[in-house]
Amino acid sequence: MLSMARGSPDILAGMVENTTTQAATDLRRDATEVLRRLVGRPDAEFHEGQFEAIQALVEGGRRALVVQRTGWGKSAVYFVASLLLRARGSGPTLIVSPLLALMRDQVAAAERAGVRAAAINSANAVEWGEIRGRLEADEIDVLLVSPERLNNPRFRAEQLPDLVRRMGLLVIDEAHCISDWGHDFRPDYRRIKDLIRELSDSVPVLATTATANERVVHDVEEQLAAGTAEVFSLRGPLARKSLRLGVLRLSGPKAQLAWLLSNLDALPGSGIVYSLTVSAAEDIARALRDAGHVVRSYTGRTDAQERAEAEQDLKDNKVKALIATSALGMGFDKPDLGFVVHVGAPSSPVAYYQQVGRAGRGTDNADVLLLPGPEDRAIWQYFATSSMPDQERAEAVLAALGQNGTMSAPQLEASVNLRRSPLELLLKVLAVDGVVERVQGGWASTGRPWVYDAERYQRVAAARVAEQNAMLDYEHTEGCRMEFLSRALDDPAAAPCGRCDNCAGAWYPTGIDETAQQGAQSALGRVGVELEPRAMWPSGMDRLSVPVKGRIKPEEQMGSGRALARLTDLGWGSRLREIFEGQGADGPVPDDMLAACVQVLAQWGWGERPVAVVNLPSRRRPELVRSLAQGLASVGRLPYGGELAYAHDGPRNGPGGSSAFRLADVWEQFSVPAEMASNVQAAPGPILLVDDLADSRWTITEAARTLRRAGADGVLPFVLALNA
Repeated sequence: MLSMARGSPDILAGMVENTTTQAATDLRRDATEVLRRLVGRPDAEFHEGQFEAIQALVEGGRRALVVQRTGWGKSAVYFVASLLLRARGSGPTLIVSPLLALMRDQVAAAERAGVRAAAINSANAVEWGEIRGRLEADEIDVLLVSPERLNNPRFRAEQLPDLVRRMGLLVIDEAHCISDWGHDFRPDYRRIKDLIRELSDSVPVLATTATANERVVHDVEEQLAAGTAEVFSLRGPLARKSLRLGVLRLSGPKAQLAWLLSNLDALPGSGIVYSLTVSAAEDIARALRDAGHVVRSYTGRTDAQERAEAEQDLKDNKVKALIATSALGMGFDKPDLGFVVHVGAPSSPVAYYQQVGRAGRGTDNADVLLLPGPEDRAIWQYFATSSMPDQERAEAVLAALGQNGTMSAPQLEASVNLRRSPLELLLKVLAVDGVVERVQGGWASTGRPWVYDAERYQRVAAARVAEQNAMLDYEHTEGCRMEFLSRALDDPAAAPCGRCDNCAGAWYPTGIDETAQQGAQSALGRVGVELEPRAMWPSGMDRLSVPVKGRIKPEEQMGSGRALARLTDLGWGSRLREIFEGQGADGPVPDDMLAACVQVLAQWGWGERPVAVVNLPSRRRPELVRSLAQGLASVGRLPYGGELAYAHDGPRNGPGGSSAFRLADVWEQFSVPAEMASNVQAAPGPILLVDDLADSRWTITEAARTLRRAGADGVLPFVLALNA
């Protein structure tokens, strides 16, 4: 008995080991069967690391982070794990996914594989009731939601509590978005940390990303652990051997566009041409289409249905390229994507690699070319701080909510001098900090104290600058470009690729034919943008002592107007930015700019020709505005009626801020001089009203109202630049 007793621990250990080994064997067999059903191939096997991640989730119930290149098969991990957990009696998997495009692809892939999947997002609210019923009937294996749904009052109240109670697996796709240090940080993703804390320790959690350096990895691991769990991390080599990288430095937008016109068709297959701004994407797409290329634009202004159609056209090779902003990014899946070209560089090597990683997933070769632009840094600077709250404005929002209770975004605009987009982003940041919450009817304060974390935001801002400098280093490096990107991702397997332009010589064409140069010149010389009139007064003007609401009276409205160009346009936008962003002295409108404005007027197609020209007064550029109005009057053989006068002290705050505050600043701040009034009243037709810049459009709207009230039959606005 003593001998048996002494041997018992070894015997028991052997039995446990045998049992554990058998369990792992059984799990691998079952997992392989599911994988083969998913991909529809009887010989399919797991890539290195895939089964280990599945095992950690299914057997260990662990928190796991998988950092693997696009195309490695991260979705196979969570789909296989989901079905195995469901077979063991677990509840549905919840996948937090950042983009509608990604959701569409994931739902379609799941359904093809027999996984019962559904998505809840802003585009399918009418289906929420049906999906909830299917969840209650246990007829859904995988539910995909956007991070924004986690802050939706209806979703939080009606569906999230039951999901938390029944959840079998939580998946956080594109998990670098959790991190302040991630290249695509999103405030709503930070709510996931709170969701993890609500889960039972027995519920496995999987976070996946293809682009994360060590700093992001550590940050995500801490959030997954939630202070209690050990995280299983799996990290593989991130470089893709199929990509052939290159950088071609050209003089500016004209040369970039001419290169595309000359060489787009020579690029392999179909692909993506990225630009940094919406206007640039639309300009490039229009120029390419006019030259006979089959392309479509894809931006934040593209509606959901058109986005889906554009994605499908690219997948079906019906277009040579989508001309896109970063709106087409994470999750778009076309294994045979042949090329990615950037007109203008993203602000960090990590962000750049995330976008170029769309190419070459299922092919041996794909071309990736960067055409950096002279204006890249200015665009980077704008976006670098857009996700970080301004202390003064944050405190103003909290004070307004504390004083007034629940307020809608339009009501807050009338209380805080901040435009809708940055206001909503600020509210998201404050919500994840726990000091405001979205409720029925708008936003409310939680009453919790808030302290501006200046040190944190300074560190993030410094990191953004370092990333921008690293992107410039990538552009100028004489070493291997793939190795540079891999090192930026802290990939221990970083090594020379032997394929990029620095390793093997320039592989891309550098020639630009004369026809393309002429086409680029014509496209960038295009003039004229519609300036739409305001039809409604901003909400909450009574809070600012301005007695208006609802629709602007027709007899006080201006008509549809024109601008020479947007400030963000590739062509005239560059010249206009020099004027409006520069520190140079005021001066008369340049001759070529005046000629372009005359061309806009010639193409206007107005129903009734203006009978006189007047201009707004300007404190910053009086000579520019006055000379523009006088020049248009002279060329058009119209009387120049002078300029409006400032009433009282005139506007003080300048462009920017919320619509409500901008209107309050200009309200009744213009007057019609006596010598102008008689001409305005006598003129049997509309007045052409000239200014330099339309930003919120409330300055020119109020000036037009002043003219209409003074007797003008109509007002047609014209400005040099539209800031939109």
